[in-house]
Amino acid sequence: MASEYYTRREMDFPKVVSREEFTAARKKLLESEKELSRERDRVNAERRALPMVEIEKDYVFDGPDGKLSLVDMFEGRRQLIVYHFMLQPGSHHLCPGCTMLSDNVGHLAHLHDRETTFAAVSRAPLAEITPVHQRMGWAFPWYSSEGSDFNYDFHVTLDADVVPVEYNYRTAEELEEAGLGWMLGEQRDWHGLSVFLQRTGRVYHTYSTYARGTDLLNGTFNYLDLTPLGRQGDGFFSPSREGME
Repeated sequence: MASEYYTRREMDFPKVVSREEFTAARKKLLESEKELSRERDRVNAERRALPMVEIEKDYVFDGPDGKLSLVDMFEGRRQLIVYHFMLQPGSHHLCPGCTMLSDNVGHLAHLHDRETTFAAVSRAPLAEITPVHQRMGWAFPWYSSEGSDFNYDFHVTLDADVVPVEYNYRTAEELEEAGLGWMLGEQRDWHGLSVFLQRTGRVYHTYSTYARGTDLLNGTFNYLDLTPLGRQGDGFFSPSREGME
């Protein structure tokens, strides 16, 4: 299958030029890269300045040491990043995108040193999460939100019988209009990321992102984006996936 892919892409290989022509083209690209860096800095600052909403609902999660609250998940730190891992109850399907992203989570000590905790949350029961967690060897904590409204309230479980459907800030009608009506089928759980801040025991929701908004977490994709062949596929996280930006 890989050989078929490379054969298909031969026509897309960059043309061969002199070192002088390459350097001129590279300098031109460098200006675009600098512009992108400046724009990214601007967007990052805008993200940090977003207003926040206090979490007033008492969510209860299951972890290896028993029941815990959202504030417990901070582990005493000021910030919490939650990755909404696609694993719904009774499913034997391990999302390849979530798995690849989880494989790319770095050494947690660097986040902890900056008062930030990273954890994954899924709707599957802990008994189904634990074997996967152990088999994959991931170091980050992974909790179950089974029985709580957490997945629904943060719009990573789409069920109109529980809450109005919304994904990536689009209603069910808007998803249909964007050609994403397939997301409203039997597969109800989707991926995303939410950020929380705590102050004196009170928890605030500061940010959530979905679809390709999680690209920055995937180091493999960021490496591949530097190469001529790019990400080499049309998966859920692919830039070519229409409507998933």
